[in-house]
Amino acid sequence: MKLLFDENLSHKLVGALADLFPDSEHVRNVGLKAGDDRLVWEYATTNDLIIVSKDSDFYQRSLLFGQPPKVVWIRRGNCSTSDIEALMRGHFDDIKDFNDDAQEALLILL
Repeated sequence: MKLLFDENLSHKLVGALADLFPDSEHVRNVGLKAGDDRLVWEYATTNDLIIVSKDSDFYQRSLLFGQPPKVVWIRRGNCSTSDIEALMRGHFDDIKDFNDDAQEALLILL
């Protein structure tokens, strides 16, 4: 399970969650910081990554186009990187099940 963290999430999550989600990336580390959503979408599809974002644009793309890529939409207001890390750790089994389900395109975490 490899994740692609969007620019609205800290790049530090890649290292903080490497034990659960090895080989994950952040858009800033792959040259897509402030990149067009279409390019992020294409990169995730090509590299078999799940997009993790707080941005409703990826939620909308997921509804329009389905998957791949899959999208984890974090529906939290302002919160710390450690809060996001705890959320991801707490929902690891949900994320794994989501990844394994060939039909699902979107997972919403609150």
